[in-house]
Amino acid sequence: MSKIYELIAQLCPDGVSFKRLNEISEMKRGTSITKKDIVEGDIPVISGGRMPAYYCNSYNRDGETITVAGSGAGAGYVQYWNQPIFVCDAFSVKGKEYVITKYLYYCLSNMQEYIYSTKKGGGVPHVHISNIENVMLPVPPLKVQREIVHILDSFTLLTAELTAELTAELTVRKKQYQYYRNKMLTFETKVTRKRLGEIFDFRNGLSKGKEFFGRGTPFIRYIDVYNHRALRKEDITALVECTSLELKKLRVSRGDVLFTRTSETAEDVGWSSVMLDDIGDCVFNGFTIKATPKTDDLLPEYCAYCFATDDFRNYVTTHCAFTTRASLTGNTIAEYQMAIPSIDVQLRIANVLSNFEAICSDLNIGLPAEIEARQKQYEYYRDKLLTFKELGE
Repeated sequence: MSKIYELIAQLCPDGVSFKRLNEISEMKRGTSITKKDIVEGDIPVISGGRMPAYYCNSYNRDGETITVAGSGAGAGYVQYWNQPIFVCDAFSVKGKEYVITKYLYYCLSNMQEYIYSTKKGGGVPHVHISNIENVMLPVPPLKVQREIVHILDSFTLLTAELTAELTAELTVRKKQYQYYRNKMLTFETKVTRKRLGEIFDFRNGLSKGKEFFGRGTPFIRYIDVYNHRALRKEDITALVECTSLELKKLRVSRGDVLFTRTSETAEDVGWSSVMLDDIGDCVFNGFTIKATPKTDDLLPEYCAYCFATDDFRNYVTTHCAFTTRASLTGNTIAEYQMAIPSIDVQLRIANVLSNFEAICSDLNIGLPAEIEARQKQYEYYRDKLLTFKELGE
């Protein structure tokens, strides 16, 4: 019998008590901060994304800390920090004296999908302390917690090393794909170029209270745009009640391009998704911008790749505004110049890149599937280690 099972048999043979998260930890909301109010340094500012929003020279949490992202595309993402950090649009969790913070981190990581499921908001999703403060977690003796942390730390390191080798190979393939995508969309011969304002009409989306969601017209959420380079009918799962006038003004049709217009960081604005289906009635959220083509000279599949290039991404990150959040306007996007080759050339480019992308991205084949298998194996053993019989059952 391994050491962990010996400890459980010795210290908690009849099970362990389960307690609410807010009973066994100190939970704090973040502190508002704007980029203009800070002096750059090496302290990570934790906000709505998976990466620090930026860096400052002061901190409001020290030592071991768990953060849960509060809003944006990464809302609900759980991270562990063993250094000073500044928690902004997020909240922090620290274990009390009888609960190891790293043990709590593994418990919360084990319920990451549940935390994601608590997101609220029809536009930019949010996760609040109230969403998870009452979740029940097992509280074994400290010796058992320490051994679980030791095992999972070791397993995490091993999994990370194995995954890193596979990821490095996949990264090379993706860089190769990105290189050819950028190369194919950088035209050395003379090609017509136009400002996006000449070929698209721009409009912001629908803002409604939460009581209007869950029924009515298909609704494209912020997260749908952020996570999909192209949108199909089956990708649209949300519903919203809207008036006939709102539907007329905000209908989304094949060929429309949607851009995220606000987020915590400049890197998260301007991500685009092109609607590839005609799905009838459908509207879009107020945290995105819709660009409707004014010409038949654009192939939607071609547009989907154009707005994913390094050139467009660099344009967005250097031209977006930043106050309390990064933001982008239709007027800013309208100034970007886009190459418009013939429809035949657009179709050929789209077909080549689609096939290349499938090789790199399909989770059912090759390296991505192997990486996914490693992660699932790790999650399986983590779940096993964190599953306890409740005392009194």
